[in-house]
Amino acid sequence: MKDYINKAKLLLESLPYIKKFYNTIMVIKIGGEPMINPTLKEYIALDIVLMKYVGIKPVIVHGGGKQITELMKKLGKKAIFINGLRVTDKETMNITEMVLTGLINKDLVGIINLHEGNAVGISGRDGNLIQAEKMRFPKNKDYGYVGKVKKINPEIIYTLIAKEFIPVISPVGIGKKGEAYNINADTAAGAIASALNAAKLIILTDVKGIYKDPEDKDSFLPTIRKTEIKSLIKRKIISAGMLPKVEACINALNSGVGKTHIIDGRIPHSILLEIFTEAGVGTEIVK
Repeated sequence: MKDYINKAKLLLESLPYIKKFYNTIMVIKIGGEPMINPTLKEYIALDIVLMKYVGIKPVIVHGGGKQITELMKKLGKKAIFINGLRVTDKETMNITEMVLTGLINKDLVGIINLHEGNAVGISGRDGNLIQAEKMRFPKNKDYGYVGKVKKINPEIIYTLIAKEFIPVISPVGIGKKGEAYNINADTAAGAIASALNAAKLIILTDVKGIYKDPEDKDSFLPTIRKTEIKSLIKRKIISAGMLPKVEACINALNSGVGKTHIIDGRIPHSILLEIFTEAGVGTEIVK
């Protein structure tokens, strides 16, 4: 009986958070290890379904860079990166869309629906959701079909939410001529969170969060103000793959999103721990 009482206490501890976030939209970006580890994907799917059934409206955006590189290798095509960006010619764009929208998206939808989450998979091309344009780079460097978000048209997301579906979005944008563009998943998630005026943007990654000094594990920052971020970027403490995540968070905050979080997706049920507990499992970037 004591164990059941303790479980009841844990549920009651989450009650203030459930009340606070009831009927709000939260955008969750999934990438890295959680996208390739079946056990972690299962935990994430369960977290998302629980969120829905306590009255939160989750919107999922996913990446898939590792899987794209793996398929390119199998097809005999070498992946080329410059400054962390994948050079995306027409063939690479076709592979990217095939992996993101045709494979990863449907796999994630299937796992969520296995737990009765009622998920629907779409890409940024559906309903003109992610309207994109070719990204321009200094010195006229051409990365091919690497795009940037021009505009988010959230109507299709609102329609799905209204019918109690969970939207699962692959970050493929659509150009003015109907062409596909490869959009950074963190950037896409931030732009979608902004367009939806979400209560939270939660980015899952393969590290604990942000450190004041990456060499000092005791310098972990559970909370950081957006005004403090610029200094960490200037000192190159925030760089490489963490940079688009942080920039997505800052842009979302500037556009009215309540809070943003970069959390360790390798921890089981990390989403629930971040939303429904005081401690959390990552870094929250706040206004």
